[in-house]
Order: sequence, then structure tokens, then C-alpha cells
Amino acid sequence: TVLEVHPPTEPVHGWRDFFIHIATITIGLLIALSLERCVEWQHHRHLAHQAEVSLGNEIRGNEKQVAVALDDVHKQMDMIRQNVGVLNRILADPKKPNREDITFHYEIRWFNDVSWRTAQTTTALSYLPYDEALEYSDIYDQQNYIDAAEQEAIRDVVVAVGPLQNLKAGDANPTGETAAKMKEHFEILQGQLGHVQSLIEELDREYKKFLAAHPEE
Repeated sequence: TVLEVHPPTEPVHGWRDFFIHIATITIGLLIALSLERCVEWQHHRHLAHQAEVSLGNEIRGNEKQVAVALDDVHKQMDMIRQNVGVLNRILADPKKPNREDITFHYEIRWFNDVSWRTAQTTTALSYLPYDEALEYSDIYDQQNYIDAAEQEAIRDVVVAVGPLQNLKAGDANPTGETAAKMKEHFEILQGQLGHVQSLIEELDREYKKFLAAHPEE
């Protein structure tokens, strides 16, 4: 905003006219600056309100995905237990060819964070009360922890099922040291999935705490 100050249109006669003119300019500038600050404050409040609404809706949507995410983890844990059971039988009788199914399907669980990233980009977070901004930050930090844990789990999946990639239909499962290594990697994956599960459960508690404090209007 450009503030324009115009010189007096009439000659200044004496100190009294001079001070009146200075006072008029000063008051005008203060009024203009106040109006500008008011408009700016309203804009910031609008950004903050938009961020609050968008983040609240995103968190509510994410909270509805928690049950599905936990169910996926439980199914994957069951598959690991079945695979470890097959590998235990192979290790118990390594000379007997084993053609039982060893399969694993991994699906990444993810939670939306578009509103969070938008609020950061538009600096809307800086216009929220500190405690409220911290509340959102804790939730989305927890989501990031889950994303990182999922990436580690994917690595563990690749290592665990790697020896099966080149088997042809009807081939016997790997035995000996390869089977022992597969079992070890599946058990590492089992531990990593347990970690993912605990992170999702903690996120669910964060969601429920937030939703209790911010009921939908």
C-alpha cells in the first residue's frame, strides 16, 4: 500500500498553521496505517480460519481410515505367521521337498496431509495460536513416523521374499541356509509391522483427543 502525502494547497501563515498542518498529516497517516493493519489482520484471520476448517476435515477423514489400516496390519501379521510356520517345517525336515505356499502381499497405509502442507506453504500456521499449531504439528509428525516405518517395512518385505522371485511353478521351496535366512527376515518384518501397528494406535489416540477437543460444528 502506498500512502500519499500532499503539500498544503494554501500558504502557511505562522507557526499555528504549520502545526495544524503537521497534526492533520499525522492523524491522516495514523488512520491510514490503522486501516491497513485492520485489513491485514482480517486477511490473516481468514487464512487461519480456512486452515482450521481444512485441517479439521482432513483429520476427521484420516481418523476414519485407522480401523482399515489396523485390519491390514493384522492380516499381514497372520500371513507372516503362516510363512514362518512353513519355513519351520522346511527346517525341521530339510531333505523333504516342500511346495507349500509362501506368499506375502504388502499394502502401504497412508494418511492425507495435503491440508497440512498447504497451511505450511501459505504461512497460515503462523497466524494460529501456538498451542493449536503445536496440536496439529504433533498429529502430522506422528503420520510422518508411520510413513517412515512403512518404508522400512517395504525394504524388509523385499529381502524376505527375494529368494522366491525366481522359482518356477512346481519348484520346491528353498531349504537350508536360505530358508533360515528367510525365516529370520520374516521375523524382522513381523517386528517392524508391530512397530507400525503401535504407531497407528498412537495416531488414533491423537485423532480422538483432537476430535474430542474440536467437535464438528
